[in-house]
Amino acid sequence: MLFKQNPLFRKIIIPWYDSEMVCFIIIVFTSLVLFFGVVGILATYEKVEYREHTWLPVILVIMSGLVMVSTAIRLIKRYLQRFPKQDNPYP
Repeated sequence: MLFKQNPLFRKIIIPWYDSEMVCFIIIVFTSLVLFFGVVGILATYEKVEYREHTWLPVILVIMSGLVMVSTAIRLIKRYLQRFPKQDNPYP
């Protein structure tokens, strides 16, 4: 990521596709895909003929879950960097 040119305050410039709003939108859409995958798993278990196709909704659930977790970790790291550790003034 790029730094601003001011040498006193080096604030990281976050690109638009890595902003908090985009991360929240990604989490919402991947949760919809996760829900769709769970419904697909339930639908394949209802019909005996479809049970051999259970792998597809399982892959959807796994992949959307991984994207949600990685995006949540990115947001948590960003929030933790925003509030740096403060030294205790009273030893």
